[in-house]
Amino acid sequence: MSRSSKKGPYVDPKLLKKIAKMKPGTKTVIKTWSRASEVAPEMVGHTFAIHNGKNFIEIIIKEEMIGRRLGEFAPTRRFTKHGGKMQRELEASQAAGAAAAPAPSAPAKK
Repeated sequence: MSRSSKKGPYVDPKLLKKIAKMKPGTKTVIKTWSRASEVAPEMVGHTFAIHNGKNFIEIIIKEEMIGRRLGEFAPTRRFTKHGGKMQRELEASQAAGAAAAPAPSAPAKK
């Protein structure tokens, strides 16, 4: 369920305080664990280090990001691949196809 429009967007008060202290044009990174905070117009141009549960991911805020959550830009899970019998057969056929194809030879010099 989304947040009530009467309340307005949620931005962590500590985060707003950190942004207000910074001078425009400074390149310092703001560390945050507040993944639920929405991107506000005041944040545009700043660099945030968003915690994903293990480490911090640095993100530069742009105008297109306004209204989205900070957590959307720092994924918490890493996709490896789908497994199973079909996947193994597909990988084996691709490896066999690459090995069977002759490597392009360099033109002979005269």
